[in-house]
Amino acid sequence: MLLANCPDAPGISAAVTGFIAEQEGFILDSQQHGDEATGQFFLRIAFRAVEGAELNSDQLSGGFEGVASKFQMRWAIYKTAQKPRTLLAVSRFGHCLNDLLHRWRTGSLPVDIVGVVSNHSDMRPLVEWHGLDYHHLPITAATKVEQEQAFRDVIEASGAELVVLARYMQILSDDFARYLSGRCINIHHSFLPSFKGAKPYHQAFDRGVKIIGATAHYVTGDLDEGPIIEQDVERVDHGWPAARLVEAGQDIEARVLARAVRWHAERRIVLNGNKTVVFQ
Repeated sequence: MLLANCPDAPGISAAVTGFIAEQEGFILDSQQHGDEATGQFFLRIAFRAVEGAELNSDQLSGGFEGVASKFQMRWAIYKTAQKPRTLLAVSRFGHCLNDLLHRWRTGSLPVDIVGVVSNHSDMRPLVEWHGLDYHHLPITAATKVEQEQAFRDVIEASGAELVVLARYMQILSDDFARYLSGRCINIHHSFLPSFKGAKPYHQAFDRGVKIIGATAHYVTGDLDEGPIIEQDVERVDHGWPAARLVEAGQDIEARVLARAVRWHAERRIVLNGNKTVVFQ
């Protein structure tokens, strides 16, 4: 599978598909997008070898350099079946964690979960029941630097390619956010910036909101303002108590995060400045 972007120009698709045909590749799916605002062209092509042929990743990558250089491409070729090693992080709310673990365990989420990091011990029984390592890394204002270094050590020791903040209620430092650039996904309710802090759903209830939702995005140094991957909403009724808003909001958060993780794992997302292109 090829994922690429470059300045828009005539002949890009023809050059890429022609190269794949020359390498005895058979295209299974092809999606493209030209962004008029940025002048960038985005392309995702899934392909396999034609019957009786064999594709070699190294040869493909080496051979594609000529096409990529001609169009000034940022690109990568991936094995479709390769699942990214993924580390989850959680605090005390387990709905997103439980949903991701269930999807992974049943084979419906194409990632290889390698462990869970938490600043609390609440989720240890659930995680260890799934046979995963639980890294309890408590944090205070005084130990933030040391805790983030320990977190980074876990990432590197586990070989994690993706970090998912499944309601990890800590603000990452600018340095840690830069280290995780493009490979860390966060989830939060979509009330921001209106309802900050503790019990946002109760704050929304007090204001009589009619729509609740969630946003999944890549983490950057700008708190909760990274490139958006996926969002969803649900209408609520004036008769719903605050507890029902919380329950509905958690359901939305879980499914939005799962979609974002899936699309990242399937190499469907390309960064486009402070936005994303998502090939579904």
